[in-house]
Amino acid sequence: MGAVLNTVYNNYLSTYTPKSITRYDSHKKSELRSVYNSIVKQTKESPWYLPTTSKETQNYAVDLKENARDLHNTISMLSNLTDTNGLLSQKRAFSSDESSVKATFVGESTDEDIPEIDIEIKSLASPQENLGYFLSDSKVTLPADTYSFDVSANDMNYELQFTISGNETNKDIQSRLMRLINNSSIGIQASLEEADGKTALKLVSDATGERENGKPRFTISDDRTSKRSGTVEYFGLDYTSKPAGNAEFILNGDERSALSNHFIIGSLYEVELNGVSPEGKPTHVGLKTDVDSFTDNVAHLIDGYNEFYKNTSSYLDSQRLSKKLVDELKGIASVFESDLTTTGIEFNDDGTLTANKDTIKEAALATENFAENFKYLKSFAGALMQKSNQVALNPMDYVNKTIVAYKNPGKNFVSPYTTSAYTGMMFSSYC
Repeated sequence: MGAVLNTVYNNYLSTYTPKSITRYDSHKKSELRSVYNSIVKQTKESPWYLPTTSKETQNYAVDLKENARDLHNTISMLSNLTDTNGLLSQKRAFSSDESSVKATFVGESTDEDIPEIDIEIKSLASPQENLGYFLSDSKVTLPADTYSFDVSANDMNYELQFTISGNETNKDIQSRLMRLINNSSIGIQASLEEADGKTALKLVSDATGERENGKPRFTISDDRTSKRSGTVEYFGLDYTSKPAGNAEFILNGDERSALSNHFIIGSLYEVELNGVSPEGKPTHVGLKTDVDSFTDNVAHLIDGYNEFYKNTSSYLDSQRLSKKLVDELKGIASVFESDLTTTGIEFNDDGTLTANKDTIKEAALATENFAENFKYLKSFAGALMQKSNQVALNPMDYVNKTIVAYKNPGKNFVSPYTTSAYTGMMFSSYC
């Protein structure tokens, strides 16, 4: 059952939202209880409506929820909405060479004497690659039958099955195996490599870095598979052309290694290694000044608003009620239009906003306590947070649906499972 649910969730992530999971996606029991109470209150008087069966509408509802979650996380990592002095005060990191190292500060903004670091990248962490035989596009010589092979990856074992009819070419079968592996979400990406008119199947692990005891990231065999064997040897699927490797780097003069190109140093800096450093030239990572950090935070808040606005606007032609949310977002921004434009945030004709960093910085430097000129941002960010929470709680508010019955006001039982209609959208194809 666990493997099935894992496959469902992987399909959900790859189909609906490639967004990353952040520390703001974890919650305390009290926060989960608050969400449940909000659901109870919201659904107690809400009318009954027919389930949504349109695939396009289901995708739209899931996208709304995930985009709202993304906006919520953007505001959360920039602001402390309960403290005016802490508004958009999150410190920001700089990197002297982002082509080698991209850095984000993940420590506490109240930390004192935060050290700067030097990091020289010797090699990047790499995945395992298997490269099969290059075969001509001639008729496959394997007998017609049902074949299978076993894949071991991420401490999980999978059996993949397919059928050869006998009238297909090598490239036909390679293409089918590529789709079979990619659609299985088993931590391996497949592609076709071409050379001199021939094609080979290339398999690359999602995970990077060396495993303990030199074990490979994944193995493929059909020695003990349930159906007919022979495809692994025929296509050369078990040949490892490039083993997985660790990232090697020098951190403040000490040699280090990591399984991934993305990791955290000293609970302070989250770094992403992008390329090998020039010989003898380490990348310097530290904190920006308070004004520069504040300016970046304001710009990032505006980017979060724009992303949510544009994603919602993309459904205007296909989802009638998406206009309702677009108008609500415009309404929130218009309330603060005078303050926004005064401090360097311009309104565009398409409904988005543009943050002029130079003007924002000038406004911040115009007073000793630069947060004074941006007090309104607390209310602006708070209004966006409230709207994102509302959309995430029930995206069906913005879906055109057929109401079949209204409840008797004030004489209803709570129905907290009404939102299961939304949750079922992620599982419908697996039931």
